[in-house]
Amino acid sequence: MKLFAIRGGIHPDYRKELSASAAIVALPMPRVLTLPLQQHLGAPASPVVAVGDLVKKGQLLARGQGAISAPVHASTSGRISAIGEFPAPHPSGLTQPSIQLESDGLDEWGALPEPLADPFAAPAKEISDRVSAAGIVGLGGAAFPSAVKLSLGSRYKLQILLLNGAECEPYLTCDDRVMREHADEVIDGARIMAHALGTPRIVIAIEDNKPEAQNIMTKAAAAFSNVEVIGVPVQYPKGSERHLTQALIGLETPARMLTADLGVVVHNVATARAVHQAIRLGRPLVSRVVAVSGGAVTQPKNIEVPLGAPVSELIAFCHGLKGKPKRIISGGPMMGQPLPSLDVPVVKGTSGILALTEAEINERPAAPCIRCGTCVTICPCGLVPVEMASFIRKEHLEDAARIGVMDCVSCGSCSYVCPSHIPLVQFFNYAKGRLNALDRERRKSEQVKTLVAAHSQRMEKLAIAKREAAAAAAAKKAKPETSVESSTSA
Repeated sequence: MKLFAIRGGIHPDYRKELSASAAIVALPMPRVLTLPLQQHLGAPASPVVAVGDLVKKGQLLARGQGAISAPVHASTSGRISAIGEFPAPHPSGLTQPSIQLESDGLDEWGALPEPLADPFAAPAKEISDRVSAAGIVGLGGAAFPSAVKLSLGSRYKLQILLLNGAECEPYLTCDDRVMREHADEVIDGARIMAHALGTPRIVIAIEDNKPEAQNIMTKAAAAFSNVEVIGVPVQYPKGSERHLTQALIGLETPARMLTADLGVVVHNVATARAVHQAIRLGRPLVSRVVAVSGGAVTQPKNIEVPLGAPVSELIAFCHGLKGKPKRIISGGPMMGQPLPSLDVPVVKGTSGILALTEAEINERPAAPCIRCGTCVTICPCGLVPVEMASFIRKEHLEDAARIGVMDCVSCGSCSYVCPSHIPLVQFFNYAKGRLNALDRERRKSEQVKTLVAAHSQRMEKLAIAKREAAAAAAAKKAKPETSVESSTSA
């Protein structure tokens, strides 16, 4: 299959050899799990349990709210010990509403939905509803509710389900191991998703630095004529859904549009496995594979982790740290987020925990921009990072938006190559956050104006109605008096 080149991109030191050969192992069940109510993009889930309740593994703990949300289920059996604010896996170190579950050590499953006897005979909506009820989100890191994507077939004419096995971030190997160890589950989940979407083709894209995964997945897909496994050249950030789509069909996804507008829907390979487990076994998403790696980790591993497990338990399971790390990161080193401590939980979007040394971070003070233009050359979105950063420094955010800052995918390539070590991606993330906040304020202000105008209109109509009623009453009262006067005169 012919692939198309994407502009820019970089080739960092991938360091995948640290954990790529480590088979997936299960984390011993921690005594306490902390399950945030928002482990996904969209509205937080709403608790349906109370402190003191006894629950089984897989039982619903919090129901999704709104069109874009996801429920939360018990990762093991035990007792609800607390519902409140607990530290979140976020650089801010702030707390977020969470449910704490004390394990009873039995890890006993509760009642699960009956598996579908034949998923390929089921209506698309039933597949989507079951995926939604299972709390499945994109396991590549974005954590977007998967059921929302599975409903796109009713709104778009789709041709390809593109399964993303690129895993282009350095260090991360969880998707690689899932494909090597659970290829049949991944393929089955992909076929079920393609049925729900109505896509005639399934393409599984795997970067060429994962030859074993390519071979195993190719053998697993051989029995299905509509499933194709392709190798893609190693290039960061080719794993971005927009850039992977471009490499496959040669078309860029227009700004503020979806790959579905081009007939392509992208899902992660681990998400496909989760869909298989939900549809074939009735199991909700209660665990995921996490790569624990980095120069400061004594024994890097790929671990099947119950959601809510403290990061400290993963580090301990890897025999601790070889020294004090310079930084602990959730996700990959390019797009991941620094963690405030090891006491935060693993959530649905946690693809990796990296303990990086000072040499790996290579952090240096920022120097003045030398206008070399390297950031422009490597930007995979065709933007001009140096100009955007200049506008943002001066708080000229509308100018930054005008030249495309909202189209930035925050891949960090510009920061990586900058000879002056300017944290460009931090400028862009700040600007996108401020612009989104300003847009929300504008929309809120417009909504308030609309409500005020509607209220004024209602009050004006009410006042008119009152005046008319008063005039009618006065006229009615005056009419008999006029009759009496006329009679008296006669």
